[in-house]
Amino acid sequence: MFKRLERTKVFRDPLYGYITVDYKLISDLIDSKEVQRLRRIRQLSGVAMVFQTAEHSRFTHSLGAYQMANLVIQNVEGIESLTEYEKILFLCSALLHDIGHGPYSHAFEHVMEASHEEMTSKLILSKATEVNKILSISPNLANDIADVISHSGKFPIIESLVSSQLDVDRMDYLSRDAYFTGAAYGHIDYFRILRSMKLMDGKILVRASGVHSIESYLMSRYHMYFQVYYHPVARSYECILEGIYSRIKDLVKENKKVDASIEAFLNVIKSSDDIESYIELDDAYVNGFIKQLTKSSDPILNKLSNSFQNRKLFNFVELNNDPSKEYLEYVKGLHNDFNKRYFYRESKVSAVAYLHSKTSDINDIKVLLPNGDIKSLDQYSNLIEGLTKSSYKSLERIYFLED
Repeated sequence: MFKRLERTKVFRDPLYGYITVDYKLISDLIDSKEVQRLRRIRQLSGVAMVFQTAEHSRFTHSLGAYQMANLVIQNVEGIESLTEYEKILFLCSALLHDIGHGPYSHAFEHVMEASHEEMTSKLILSKATEVNKILSISPNLANDIADVISHSGKFPIIESLVSSQLDVDRMDYLSRDAYFTGAAYGHIDYFRILRSMKLMDGKILVRASGVHSIESYLMSRYHMYFQVYYHPVARSYECILEGIYSRIKDLVKENKKVDASIEAFLNVIKSSDDIESYIELDDAYVNGFIKQLTKSSDPILNKLSNSFQNRKLFNFVELNNDPSKEYLEYVKGLHNDFNKRYFYRESKVSAVAYLHSKTSDINDIKVLLPNGDIKSLDQYSNLIEGLTKSSYKSLERIYFLED
């Protein structure tokens, strides 16, 4: 049903050696405007302000997630029971799962109040996108991919493989982010994990012999969150962005001029359904208008844009370290209520090594014992059982601009 390329297309990759493409559909999707846009959006946003080699893009990660899906098809026992259509659905969903990310992704989502999953579904379903036109070779494919992205429950196996506690997205980005940041925490034995997985009775299981690899994977993810993804300097950089976005939104509401060419950005502020404007937005677009705003007549935008441009980051205080009452009063008194919207942020992040879900199988890793019994990972592994009770960690910080 799906046309294969006469010759396999390959992409060089530092993790996999080669990423292989056998289907014309996948090749066309990779070449689409919406997927190519991801070359211009950094995977780790503000983290590059800490780890200077973290310059990789969401495009490289999307290709990596696709290749991990390929490896699942090649190595996981029982996957051969999926139809060709289901395998294509899996490959396309892995490739397209991040196309809805905006520039400097999470700061953008926070201010725009639109998740990248929502935008991914909109891009896939919109008749205005190249991706949608390419997917139209199969009547229901675009709708089915959107269902996978939104976890509708229509394709539970594929949904769990694309987005769960053990999925192709996480297995690629942990390895890739560790490689490009130089961090030692995120290296995982993904091949061993794939070889230990089995599709049985409509569920993805992990053989007991592979649990050590799963334990290592979960600990790697936990450490990456606190040492890389939640790094305070990276978050500080994103606080500046949030301040810039918030100030622009406020000026637009007040019908005041913004001294920069930001038509597409303004269109998206007015409506997240403006797909044509949304796909114009990338890191380069934002960098361009922030550079213009370094000379803005608005003092707030001027200060924030110059801070962003010249890496004059917000300071921060760790509330977990019990700072003195006097220092907290000083920090909170630096800005009046109006300026706090732009120059002051209170932030709380948290993570746990393994989250046991009693209500959703998709987020519960199941272990297949040699005798055929099935147990939840935390029931089988003493290490994971302990982590579910003891590994919850939260960080509370105040970020502020101090002249």
